[in-house]
Amino acid sequence: MLRDYYEPDNFFIGIATQASEMEPVLVRIDSILDDEELYQMVRADMSQRHARTIETGRPATPVEVVLRMLAIKHLYNLSYEQTEHQVGDSLVLRHFCRVYFHDVPDDTTLIRWANQIQPETLVAFNQRLSQMAYQLKATRGRKLRTDGTVVESHIGYPSDSKLLADGVRVISRTLKRLKSKLCDESDLAATLFRDRTRSARNQARRIQRRARQRSAQAKHDMRLAYQRLVEVAKVSVRQAQTVVEHLQEHAGEHQASLVEELKTLLPKVAQVIDQTVRRVFRGESLPAAEKLVSLFESHTDIIRRQKPGKETEFGHMVWLDEVDGGIVTRWQVLSGNPPDVTQWQPAIDYHIQQFGRPPTQASADRGLYSSQNESYAQKQGVKRVILPKPGRKSEARRQHEAQSWFRRGRRFHAGVEGRISVLKRKHGLDQARYHGENGFARWVGWGVIANNLTKIGTHATTQTG
Repeated sequence: MLRDYYEPDNFFIGIATQASEMEPVLVRIDSILDDEELYQMVRADMSQRHARTIETGRPATPVEVVLRMLAIKHLYNLSYEQTEHQVGDSLVLRHFCRVYFHDVPDDTTLIRWANQIQPETLVAFNQRLSQMAYQLKATRGRKLRTDGTVVESHIGYPSDSKLLADGVRVISRTLKRLKSKLCDESDLAATLFRDRTRSARNQARRIQRRARQRSAQAKHDMRLAYQRLVEVAKVSVRQAQTVVEHLQEHAGEHQASLVEELKTLLPKVAQVIDQTVRRVFRGESLPAAEKLVSLFESHTDIIRRQKPGKETEFGHMVWLDEVDGGIVTRWQVLSGNPPDVTQWQPAIDYHIQQFGRPPTQASADRGLYSSQNESYAQKQGVKRVILPKPGRKSEARRQHEAQSWFRRGRRFHAGVEGRISVLKRKHGLDQARYHGENGFARWVGWGVIANNLTKIGTHATTQTG
């Protein structure tokens, strides 16, 4: 049964107040999270966990506790285990999270509840935070700067040999778990459950060793190892397909989830086999859109940005809109690597929707310049449009960009790189550590929300200090 909150414990609050004082910024964030509208958004998602979550079942972790513990997790970029430990070990954080003398939720409990909160809810949550920032005068919404960055998926550097070995390992592991749950597998051959992990791992290591050598013999040996590895992967896929065909109509409650795991995994392993054959044996150069770089985070895009030291990144391009005051009003996880120029108009439109008027100044990098984008912003009522033109410029254009207001706007826009750096270093947007496409979006959303809570809290502290 869903609970809203624990009853306030005045005895605990008295002890916590005497023992230590909550830092000023955390005090302001505490009052922000008391907002009823923010609370109801999270409660609505948590109530959907089961059909009758609100009415029946044992008392659950209160909504207020979950919301505040997730805020602490992303404010300080902690793991779930660290969050549980830090809150349990601190009177201040027990008070902030409204746990009081109750048991702190286990990290696995927090994970299950966190997965209930949808990316769309976090977008609405941030919209409400932006409104509160405007009401508290943490931002005026007069200046807009927009830029993109890559947030990487939580995967190792992909290679065909590693992906094939991972596929065989996961298939073998799942088949082993299925075998242990079968009451009577006499009608299934024992070879169908054979574990081929070691064979695949040995061939993958052989490929890695030969890849570091440049001799013709090493290239020949690597090709043979690839042939062997592909064959092991194909046999593992055939094993799993036979088991799935046999069990999908007769699987009991314990086996059904494992059968579904196999049905999801097998097409991905087949795709890895196909891309390995095309690349290694046929010499084809595959487009990025046709490559699979992770069996577990299959949504991951290949993004080539030609940055020194990191020419290729694996994750998603995330577009961010920031207004004066350091508040990030919008983020968007993009699919693939679309041209930057397409992100200007959505940024202007969203700002008008959020604040009810266009920004006085809007800026972006030269990658977003086009005459259409410049005209669009001016038609929407933006007085100062800061879009430097790349390449050769006419004399009139050089004079336009040499004006003092344009140069000031360029200096202001440079600050968005600092905001991106803070998001990556302080709030974990260097690499998304939640699983799946939804998890990726939730990780980005919570990182932005943590930044905005910090900026609003800091502003409120300086105003009252």
